[in-house]
Order: sequence, then structure tokens, then C-alpha cells
Amino acid sequence: MKIRRALWTFCGSLAAAALLMCAIPANPAAAEQIARPSNPGGPGAAATLTGNAKAGAKIFADKCMACHGAEGKGGVPNPGSTDGTVPPLNPIDSTMVSKNYKVFAYNIDLFLQNGSVPDGPHPAISMPPWGADKMLTQQQLADVIAYVISLNPAK
Repeated sequence: MKIRRALWTFCGSLAAAALLMCAIPANPAAAEQIARPSNPGGPGAAATLTGNAKAGAKIFADKCMACHGAEGKGGVPNPGSTDGTVPPLNPIDSTMVSKNYKVFAYNIDLFLQNGSVPDGPHPAISMPPWGADKMLTQQQLADVIAYVISLNPAK
């Protein structure tokens, strides 16, 4: 059992490393321009799983809509943040969008796993670390990722 668990951990690390290699642009300056969460931490397994957008829509409605608005359209006030609102996810920050599904998933996964605190003196709303705090399973996060990507078809 210990060998199986160690092998699973090793394989998961390899998958995360491979995903990271795909997600980092060849031009290091471009990496600085991609939106990233303020909280530290790397990707979780969700970015490597196959998500179900329909299931993700239900999770989004239950867990995300209060802050990001219906269908992620935004417009939710966030007093104390620099821009005054919670960021919309439809459309999502254009720097996160990629024609490569795995890269797009990786960009979203970082926020879902680790959460983020918006810029500003005292933002009323912050993104919780859904994955790091195990508030959602990795499959649920993969489903939310699939839903958010479905709202933002790559151009």
C-alpha cells in the first residue's frame, strides 16, 4: 500500500510538472503579464482532470455566483478593493485565456486552489482557497474550471 501511494504521489508530481511546462510561455516576460493569484501555491490535480461543465455550473451557482455574479458576469461590489468590484469570469481576464485547454485550466486552477486577495487597502471580499482548504474536491474544481472555460471560448 505504501508503494502504491508513493507511486501515485510521484505520478501526480510528474503530471503537475508536465502541466507547468505547458503553461509557462517561452517568453518569460509574457509570464509576468498573466493574471496570477496573490496567495502563494501551485496548481492542484484539478487542472489535469477532465471536468464536466454542466456539473461545474451547479457548483458555480452554489459556491461562486454570490461573488462573481450570475454566469460569472461580475458587477458585484467589493468595497476596499482597488477597482471596487469582484472580477468577472465572463469574460475572464484576457491574459488567462488560451487556445490550449490545459494552459487555460492551469491559469484558472491557480486561483481556485490557492485563493487571492484583491489589491486595495481593505477588500471586503477575497477569493477563498477552495482547493488548499479542501472546501471542494479536485473533481469539483475541475468541473468549475470546465464551466468557466465554457463561458470564455478561446478566440
